[in-house]
Amino acid sequence: MAKNPSSKGDDNRASPISDAFRDFIRSGWTDHTPAPATAWAVASFAAARRTEISGQFPEKILLFPAGTTKQRSNDTDYPFRPHSAFTYFTGWGFSALPDSVLLGTPTDDGHHWSLLLRPPAPRTSDEFYARADIGEFWTGRRPSLEEVSAWLGLDTGDINGFVLKEALTGDAAIIRESDPDLTDALDSLRKAPQDHHNVDSDLARAASEMRLVKDSLEISELQEAVHATHRGFADIIAALPGAVGHERGERVVEGAFNSRARIEGNGVGYDSIVASGSHACILHWVTNDGPIRDGDLLLIDAGVERDSLYTADITRTLPVNGRFSAAQREVYDAVLEAADAAFALVKPGIVFRELHAAAMQVIARRVSEWGLLPLSLEETLHTNGQLHRRYMIHGTSHHLGLDVHDCAGARKEMYIDGVLEAGMVFTIEPGLYFQPDDETVPLKWRGIGVRIEDNILVTREGGLNLSAEIPRTPDAVEAWVAR
Repeated sequence: MAKNPSSKGDDNRASPISDAFRDFIRSGWTDHTPAPATAWAVASFAAARRTEISGQFPEKILLFPAGTTKQRSNDTDYPFRPHSAFTYFTGWGFSALPDSVLLGTPTDDGHHWSLLLRPPAPRTSDEFYARADIGEFWTGRRPSLEEVSAWLGLDTGDINGFVLKEALTGDAAIIRESDPDLTDALDSLRKAPQDHHNVDSDLARAASEMRLVKDSLEISELQEAVHATHRGFADIIAALPGAVGHERGERVVEGAFNSRARIEGNGVGYDSIVASGSHACILHWVTNDGPIRDGDLLLIDAGVERDSLYTADITRTLPVNGRFSAAQREVYDAVLEAADAAFALVKPGIVFRELHAAAMQVIARRVSEWGLLPLSLEETLHTNGQLHRRYMIHGTSHHLGLDVHDCAGARKEMYIDGVLEAGMVFTIEPGLYFQPDDETVPLKWRGIGVRIEDNILVTREGGLNLSAEIPRTPDAVEAWVAR
């Protein structure tokens, strides 16, 4: 059902409200008594994160907005998802309310934290029934300030009474991208807005870099996301018979996975890639409108996002008919070797970029042995060569967490040039993509795309593959599909 016009939008469809109707709809409601609220497990973890960020910005007012709804078309919006920094520092995931703000006010020993949100509207208010954007008749009952406070261990306040100018008793920092309107309002009150952009950038950077090392709750959420994704891949295999031969077989498969993601979590963590045949050579193929044919390879890159908003990110490449052809297996074996080479390096103290180098060593050697390169292996591995990247242009790894490409605001020396620490979680995902029109590739391989992606936790002892139970060797994949 589409939205009715709200007080913020056009009124060309609005029905007049009579005094009699207003009086009638305001009366006859049972008092709502919320169930006793208990603290969520995430509350203590989020409190520790707030203490850490407070120590980095001891004299700054800190603003972490959840963000606002985003328009899809006309008067329909995309499903709301809070900004990841807001969720990280509050612990409030998929059920967070738009326009909420986490406010940190400096004190002598850190910050006082309060969560500002929109409370429930009384049934005697016009908002309840006449505001399609926020009215609870339209969007459902909101939790009370007391409930949210009990869940998250935070003082709460009414966002409707929040006056930014009154809150600015000193210098402030905000996550700029999360709520553009609030950011503009803050800039208008700053004496030298451009001078403050640096501290905003510092806050965003710090919020990203703190997430490089996951706490135990985050690791647990990521593992559960992987388990749910495993079940989603099993659903895909079960759906394959109905997908083969369908003119939009890729969407049959996508729908099977999306169903699992909605049942077990908030949804998918990113647009699923379901790429059959030569579509697998398009790295971000999300159109997913092609057929699936007997004899194809089917590349699926998908992840379930938990209600906590932590997401898995798994890729498997499956033989549709349950058997790799000789040519397909050659390519698959090369990619698996590259993935295993990168994983073998994982341990604390290794520089992150070394994982990519290890995978690319294998890719370069394989395509060189196959005679695809006009240079020697030594020449192509040199920084002035790199011709093997024609067949794998992307990186091998990225951090994983609340965002599928997590910690994106971290400095280069902390990310690609950073040293691995226990608690880091990232992907290892090499691939080979032989475009159907690539004349440097033998005909038998043209149109074959293979990627294998796993989610890796760094432990004190080395690397732990969180997705190891999802079949990945060619024999195990064949047996999986056959079942």
